[in-house]
Amino acid sequence: MTPEVDFSFLALFARATFTVQLVMIGLIAMSFWSWSIIIQKWLTYRRARSEALAFDSAFWSGEPLDDLFDEIGPAPDGPAQQVFAAGMTEWRRSQRETGDLIAGAQQRIDRSMDVAISKQSESLRYGLNFLATTGSTAPFIGLFGTVWGIKHAFEQIAIQQNTNLAVVAPGIAEALLATGLGLLAAIPAVVAYNKLSADADRIIGGYESFADEFATILSRQLDS
Repeated sequence: MTPEVDFSFLALFARATFTVQLVMIGLIAMSFWSWSIIIQKWLTYRRARSEALAFDSAFWSGEPLDDLFDEIGPAPDGPAQQVFAAGMTEWRRSQRETGDLIAGAQQRIDRSMDVAISKQSESLRYGLNFLATTGSTAPFIGLFGTVWGIKHAFEQIAIQQNTNLAVVAPGIAEALLATGLGLLAAIPAVVAYNKLSADADRIIGGYESFADEFATILSRQLDS
């Protein structure tokens, strides 16, 4: 009778070659880092949507814009409030002591809000590139570990001159574990990247729509 072989994860990892072990450790680290980004972004997007809804309600409540700006201040915490504050700050800077506006005020207000939206977009999308990289490279990294492990398994077969399945199977199982870890890291990263990218686009689109509406309101005041 052949001795019983332990096929648990730790046992397979312990029997793997040093190169395959490095591949497995790297894939596990990529998976954990991907999940930390996924959770952090989910919480961030949830807060951003809640803040945008609350601010949108306050903005369209009929309260004078100057009073609303005085309440939130020139450097608020919320992303939507920051877009509004950028426009209002430039609006006030463009006013002369006489009450007239400096020429080109509309263009400067629009640029100020565009810069604020660009900063929020960069913040919302930060970390998503790692998910895309993990999703595209993890399967190939795992495949490399598998190829290396199978190569080592065949080398052991040649050394022992024994093709018994009991001798071959452990080495093949250790090698295939690397591919499994690669897929385990890649699949959630790809799914999360697509979902979070779409969510970020919707949130940023909301900021852009608000900026357009706010610019229209200021344009009416400029014309009057």
